[in-house]
Amino acid sequence: MEINAVLVAVLIMIVLCLFRLNVVLSIFIGALTGGLLSGMSLDKVISTFGTSIVDGAEVALSYALLGGFAALISYSGITDYIVGKIIKSMKKENSHTSRLKIKVTLVVVLLVISVLSQNIIPVHIAFIPILIPPLLSLFNELQIDRRLIATVIGFGLCFPYILFPYGYGHIFQSIIFDSFEKSHVDIAFNSIWKAMLIPSMGYVFGLIIALIIYWKPRKYKTIKVDEEEEIKTLKPYPLIVTAVAILATFIVQTFTESMIFGALAGILIFFFSGLYNWKDLDVKLVEGIQIMAYIGVVILSANGFAGVMNETHEIGNLVHSLAAITGGNKVFSIIMMYVIGLVVTLGIGSSFATIPIIASLFIPFGQEMGLSAMALIAVIGTAGALGDSGSPASDSTLGPTAGLNVDGEHDHIRDTCIPNFLIYNIPLLIFGFIAAMVL
Repeated sequence: MEINAVLVAVLIMIVLCLFRLNVVLSIFIGALTGGLLSGMSLDKVISTFGTSIVDGAEVALSYALLGGFAALISYSGITDYIVGKIIKSMKKENSHTSRLKIKVTLVVVLLVISVLSQNIIPVHIAFIPILIPPLLSLFNELQIDRRLIATVIGFGLCFPYILFPYGYGHIFQSIIFDSFEKSHVDIAFNSIWKAMLIPSMGYVFGLIIALIIYWKPRKYKTIKVDEEEEIKTLKPYPLIVTAVAILATFIVQTFTESMIFGALAGILIFFFSGLYNWKDLDVKLVEGIQIMAYIGVVILSANGFAGVMNETHEIGNLVHSLAAITGGNKVFSIIMMYVIGLVVTLGIGSSFATIPIIASLFIPFGQEMGLSAMALIAVIGTAGALGDSGSPASDSTLGPTAGLNVDGEHDHIRDTCIPNFLIYNIPLLIFGFIAAMVL
C-alpha cells in the first residue's frame, strides 16, 4: 500500500501540536516531511513553502494592525472608565432582585462587548485582560459560575466571525474565498455568510444551553487581585477621538473591503488627533502589534504548508482514497470531513490558520462527492470553527482563561476548554451537517 505524503504530513503536524510543540514548528516539520516523502527536493520544499507564505500576508498584516488599534483604544482610557462605571453602579444596591439584575446585566454586557470585539470594534481578545480582572471580586460576590463567563465570551469570539463579513469575519471569509480561488472554484464573496447562516445557529443553540447549565451559583475563594476602586475620569475629547477612530475603521473597511486600510484609518486618527504624544502612541502601537503578530505568523505558516501539499500533487490521490473509503456515501463523507477538520484545528488552535490546509483537501473531495459550492463553504467554515471552540491552543480559549484565572481560581482545561468544546461543538456538528445536506 502506497503511503500518501499529504496524509502523513497532516498527521505529523497534528501529533506534534497535540504534544505541545510550537505550532509554527509543527506546521513546518509536517510540510517538510510531506514534501520530501512525495519526492520533492529539499530546495523545492523550502522555496515552495516560502513562496506560498505570501498568500497569507494580507491576513497576517490585518491581525497585526488590529492588535495595534486595540492597544490604542485601551490607552485612551475608555475601557477603564467603562469598567469603573459598571462596578460603581452595581454596588449601589444589594437586594436579591438587584443582584439578579446585576448578574443579568453583567452577562449581557460581556456578551455584547465580546460580539463587538470581532467586527464593529475589532479588538479581538485584547479587551479581556482589561475588562475581566477588575470584575472578578464582583463575580465572586454574586457567585457567578466562571464557566458561564468563559462560554459567553467564547460565543462572542467565534459566532460573529463565521457569520458577519466585518472585522475578523471579513478576514475569515476572505481566507475561505481565497481557498476556493486557488482550487479554481468560482464563488461570490457574499455567498459565504449565507452558507454559514445555518451552521452559526449552532452557536446560538449552544449559548442557550450554556445559560441554562451554568446559571446556578458557584462559590469561589475571594483572593485579592489588582483592582482600581477609583473610577478614572474621562474627558470628552478622548471619547470623541476614540468614537471617530472606531467609526472610521468600520466605514473604511466597508468601502475598501480591506481590514488593513480600516485599521490604518483608526490608527492614523489617534496619531493625528493631537491627543497623545506620538512617541507614547508608537510604544503602545508596537505592543499591540506584538500581541497579535504570533497569530499572523501561524497563518503565514499554514499557507506555506498548504502550498507544499498542493505541490506534492498527491491531494488528488488522497481524495480518491477517501472517496473509496466512504463508498461515495454523502452522509459518511460529510461526517469524515468534520472529524478531520476538528482534529486539525484542535492541533493548530486557530480556524483562520486551518482553513487553507483543510480547504486544499476538502474542496476536491467534496466535488468528488457531488457537494455544491455552498455546501462546501458550510463544511469548511464549520470544520474550522469546531477546533476554535475548545482547543487548548486557541486564542478563543486562552483569552478568557487569561482574564478569569488572575486569582488562580479558574482552570484552563476544565473551566474553559471542555465547557466551550461540549457546549458549542455538538450543536455546530448538527447544524453544520444539516447545512451540508440541504445547501
